[in-house]
Amino acid sequence: MAEKSLFAILLRSSWWISLSIAAVIALASKALLPPEYFPFGAMGGFPFVVIAMITLWRQLRAPSTAHVEATLAQINAMPWREFSAALEQALVRDGFEVRRVELAGADFELTKSGRSVLLSSQRWKAARLGLEVLQGLETARATRDAASCICVTTGEVTDKARSFAAEHQIRVIQGVELAQLLRPVLMTPPAGRS
Repeated sequence: MAEKSLFAILLRSSWWISLSIAAVIALASKALLPPEYFPFGAMGGFPFVVIAMITLWRQLRAPSTAHVEATLAQINAMPWREFSAALEQALVRDGFEVRRVELAGADFELTKSGRSVLLSSQRWKAARLGLEVLQGLETARATRDAASCICVTTGEVTDKARSFAAEHQIRVIQGVELAQLLRPVLMTPPAGRS
């Protein structure tokens, strides 16, 4: 789904917006259509009701701000070895085949459904994610002929880096998304520990 499509935008918005659109479609159908055609016109709002339900479900399952902050604090306190192991475990849990790579600009190669994705995460603690990290990742992608790239950070992304990421379709995982990715792994104690 295109990032700027109506449905993608509504999936990122509050649930009540989609429900309001469905209600407006139903009211317009009631006002403008003959009574026997009203049900057919009102059904035009059904996709918006489905989007509202999906969005509500996601919002109810989303972690609170306190949980996100606590998870990010825990992530920032981790040494690289522990962080990379947790990230690898979370990605495997999400269905990726994960392989560490020795490439300038990339730390992992992920494979899922035959698609190869390069992931950079070594600078996850940097206060600001700059252009050079993403340029290195893009160079690694071209060298490895990977389908796409992901960069993981807890820091702020500079405007130039954000523009570069959008232009080269590099997904930046940070903040809430990073907390949601790692939280299930961080909540589960490692084997052998109680």
